[in-house]
Amino acid sequence: MNKKSIRDVDVKGKKCLVRVDFNVPMKDGVITDENRIDGAIPTIKYLYEHGAKVILCSHMGKPHNIFTEGFGLNKKEKKALEELPEAERPAAKEEFLKKALKDKQKFTLKPVAERLSEKLGKKVTFAEDVVGDSAKAAVAAMKDGDIVLLENTRFEAGEEKRDEELCRKLAAFCDIYVNDAFGTAHRSHATTAAIVEYGFAKTAVCGFLIEKELSVMANALENPVRPFVAVLGGAKIADKLKVIENLLDKCDTLIIGGGMAYTFLYAKGYGVGKSLLDEEQVGYCADMLKKAEKLGKKIYLPTDVVTAKEFPNPIDAEVETFTHDIDDIPADEEALDIGEKTVAAYAKAVKDAKTVIWNGPMGVFENPLFAKGTFAMAQALADTDATTIIGGGDSAAAVKQLGFADKMTHISTGGGASLELFEGKKLPGIECLNDKN
Repeated sequence: MNKKSIRDVDVKGKKCLVRVDFNVPMKDGVITDENRIDGAIPTIKYLYEHGAKVILCSHMGKPHNIFTEGFGLNKKEKKALEELPEAERPAAKEEFLKKALKDKQKFTLKPVAERLSEKLGKKVTFAEDVVGDSAKAAVAAMKDGDIVLLENTRFEAGEEKRDEELCRKLAAFCDIYVNDAFGTAHRSHATTAAIVEYGFAKTAVCGFLIEKELSVMANALENPVRPFVAVLGGAKIADKLKVIENLLDKCDTLIIGGGMAYTFLYAKGYGVGKSLLDEEQVGYCADMLKKAEKLGKKIYLPTDVVTAKEFPNPIDAEVETFTHDIDDIPADEEALDIGEKTVAAYAKAVKDAKTVIWNGPMGVFENPLFAKGTFAMAQALADTDATTIIGGGDSAAAVKQLGFADKMTHISTGGGASLELFEGKKLPGIECLNDKN
């Protein structure tokens, strides 16, 4: 990796603005998964132990109401107001504002500051805004080794808009910019890239989390120990068009499961019943099958599937299941997992691999009736001595939920960022950082 990290700069006495990913799941004000907080701790500890003033910033969720002057209504609210008689609009707008206040409480980072303080055994001061009076006062009062967490960056309209004035104000908290939020590195927002791109932060380095993500995943993609097997699943093929194409050039074997497999099967002439089918991408799938054949690469597709008459609602509901070979899927059934013969073939394909990348479940793993394929893939990766990399998102959630997290070489913290890295794209949050040379 050719980007500077916090080890390459002197942080003592410096204000370090650290972009972390504290977008953690919450229920009734309680954090239900602390993995992202835990992932940021090594970088935070290194900085304060080396005498830095640590100013943390992160987004939380997708608040799209009025939090600050000029934020504006979201599209749905604007449309709703336009459809009302003019006399009723002020009252309706007032209701939207009340909802915004509730949303603000739902999306505040205050519980994260409190939990981080407990984990570090050290006070984390919470600023009740991003660049306002509370933030300015908290930063001004800092001594070397102190930590401040700013409020949700998406409470500022300029965060997602790359607002130059917001970046200018943030720069007052920033002698050194540190990006340690791999999960948002594919976003070009004010705190993820623009503050550096506009020239407000001259010294810009990565933290330990991004350093690890890049060293493991980039190395696996560019210099894999072979055989190199890529496993792709998930529902939508449209989300992974460029990933498939890029990985076909790099891997030796490509395994495809999940909902996206059925467009490939359809392209091969199979009927898929009520299974997920993206008719616009049938031609693309046919082209990828031809490309694999031309390159001498093997693409594995399901040979049998587990189906149901209806998609479970709720998702974990019990339904009657059936198993069919792929040339015998009934027109009134939907394939929701790979079958036992497919499981055996996929497990055999990864057994002798030396590098495996996996992104996307093999079926509707949230329902135990359709989790066997995903479980078997996780088990197969756990049993191999290969370097195993889980590319974030649903596949990371599945591995953790199924109890295989400690058996994997690396589980990425960024679903979207991982996908774009697999596509071969440049990530704004990485590209903006200082090169080592």
